[in-house]
Parts: sequence; structure tokens; C-alpha cells
Amino acid sequence: MKRSDIVRSIQVQFKHMRASDAAAILDSVSEQMIESVANGNRIEIRGFGTFQPRPRATKIGYNPCTGQPMHLDASTTILFKPSRELTKKMNE
Repeated sequence: MKRSDIVRSIQVQFKHMRASDAAAILDSVSEQMIESVANGNRIEIRGFGTFQPRPRATKIGYNPCTGQPMHLDASTTILFKPSRELTKKMNE
């Protein structure tokens, strides 16, 4: 599903809404989510799942072509854990 599909589905649900307004709402929500996770906060959307930042420690990795060890810096990634409802719906 693309961004335009989500905007269109918002318009279908709220018939009085213009496409530009639906796109602005979607942009605002996504910006707030990005900012919140970037600040280290956990986001929970009931019925969908949770997003939370997860730190990764510094470690030694290996170059798959040469087999040489290489230093991998510490970083932060995002963990998504789907809700039970979403998992159940996907497995139907």
C-alpha cells in the first residue's frame, strides 16, 4: 500500500475531506511518530502494534567477501512488535 492509497482510503471514509487535507493529516501523524521514536519514546497503536527504539552494541563483524573482521559501531534501530489482533488477522 502506497501513501496515495492511504490518502484515498481516508477520503473514502471521510467524504467531505479534500485530498490535500487527508495528505496533511497523514504527514502530520507520520512526522509525530518519527519524532517520538527518534527521541527514544515507545509508540503503541492499539490493535496494530508497538514501535520502539532498540540500541545495538558495538561489535566485530566479518566482511562476507574477504572474511576480514571489521568494527561495527553502536547504533539504534526500530523494533516493531505486532499486536495479537494483527497477528491473528494475518494468520486467518
